[in-house]
Amino acid sequence: MTTVGEFMTTRLVTMDGNDTLAAAAQEMRDSAIGDVVVTDGDNVVGIVTDRDITVRGVAEDRNPATTRLNEITSKDVVTVSQNDDAVAAADLMRTYAVRRLPVIEDGKLIGLVSMGDLAVEREPQSVLADISADDPNN
Repeated sequence: MTTVGEFMTTRLVTMDGNDTLAAAAQEMRDSAIGDVVVTDGDNVVGIVTDRDITVRGVAEDRNPATTRLNEITSKDVVTVSQNDDAVAAADLMRTYAVRRLPVIEDGKLIGLVSMGDLAVEREPQSVLADISADDPNN
């Protein structure tokens, strides 16, 4: 059995739900990432992606300088443990139609597993794995 902890990402960027969309977009640009984990203290309350900022923010005519992350973050966060089976994590992604799962251990965020991570691990010859394993082009 391959576990989530064997291939999860531990290079995480977290932001408070009161931070703005503009601040999140700038952090994503500066860190060359496509998502930030939204927290309230130590609690994970969501994930905001570059797509969320575009679709739930800009396309809805929200001002990125004043709109807060907690205004566009999905409230129901599905999480996994580093000891969970990778196949079970993929099933959760499919069931809940999400592409990323925070990895929580003893109530603390320790990682993030994405659909791309699973593809690299489970189907290394797939197109998604190839794209996910490649260096960013931005």
